[in-house]
Amino acid sequence: MLHLSLQQGDGVPLYLQLIQQIKHLVATGRLAPDSELPPVRVLAQQLLINPNTVVRAYRELEIAGLVYKRRGEGTYVSSRGTPYTPEECRRILAQKVEALLIEGRHLGFDEEKIIDLVRECESDLQRRARANEGVTI
Repeated sequence: MLHLSLQQGDGVPLYLQLIQQIKHLVATGRLAPDSELPPVRVLAQQLLINPNTVVRAYRELEIAGLVYKRRGEGTYVSSRGTPYTPEECRRILAQKVEALLIEGRHLGFDEEKIIDLVRECESDLQRRARANEGVTI
């Protein structure tokens, strides 16, 4: 089940919000290649929106090569890879790093302590991945 939330009054069309959220799920690996997206009517009902909004979002994602349709079966995530350019990936990550640095400073961590913590977390992730049947992160 996809966990999406749309904001009715934020000025961004609903179909664009849907596209952005699905692109993010694909880019972060939460939607794996060849995984099936919810049927149009089901997603529209979950989000309380018009099915045509979902159809438009799916069509735009298909035109961009991020999803493909199997006639009579559904819509699936393509194996194309990240929908973001390297610059977009860097910008997204930079925003998160900036937020981490600000939060860290508020909590009394200097840059060196934050970097040490990042390295420690990376080691923990790798250790858990090895323990989880050799899955790499």
